[in-house]
Amino acid sequence: MFTGIVEEIGTVRGIRRNQGSAVLTIDCHVVTEDARVGDSINVNGCCLTVTTLSEAGGFTADLMGETLDRTSLGSLGSGAGVNLERALRADGRLGGHIVQGHVDGVGTITLLEPREEWTIMQVAAPQHLRRYIVEKGSITVDGTSLTVMEADGDRFTVGLIPHTMAATSLRERAAGDRVNLEVDVIAKYVENMLRPRSEELS
Repeated sequence: MFTGIVEEIGTVRGIRRNQGSAVLTIDCHVVTEDARVGDSINVNGCCLTVTTLSEAGGFTADLMGETLDRTSLGSLGSGAGVNLERALRADGRLGGHIVQGHVDGVGTITLLEPREEWTIMQVAAPQHLRRYIVEKGSITVDGTSLTVMEADGDRFTVGLIPHTMAATSLRERAAGDRVNLEVDVIAKYVENMLRPRSEELS
C-alpha cells in the first residue's frame, strides 16, 4: 500500500521491450536507500516489483503485457521523469490517502493553466471511472494523491500547489499527455457491497 506522497522524481534510463513485456530501468537514489530485490515501488501510480538494484543508484522492474496495456508506462522514453514512492511502513503516516498502486485507467490532460499561486489541471477520465470521481474526493494521478476540486461530466479538475509542481513529475506534463489514474478504492468497495444480490446471481 502507498499514500500518494511522492518521495522522489526518478529518471527513466531505458525501457527494453520483449515479446509482450518489457524491462524498465530507472535511475534514483532515495527510494532505493533501503530497498531489496522483491520490494514494491510505486512508479507513476503503478506498483512494480524491484528485480535488480544498481550500486550507482536505481533499479529495474518487469512490465507484463497487462501493465503495458492498462497504464502509460509503455510510452515512457529515456530521460522521462517518474514519480516514485516506497510502500507504506506499518508505523508510517498516511499523508495522502490509501493508494494500492493498481492503475484503474489512463486519462488525458485537457488543460494546464498556471495561476498566481497554483496551477489548475483538468483531466478527461475514462467513462468507467467517472462515477468514482467526486468533488472533494481523492484521486491518484501518476502516483500523486490529489483532491478533486470539481467533477463535471467526463472531466475533473485538481489544483497543483507549488510544492506539488516542484516535487512531482506533473511539472513536466502538458495538455494532451496521458496520465495513470487510480480512483478511491473505498468507493469501489462500497459500490460492490451495495450492489443488489440479483446482479451477482445474473
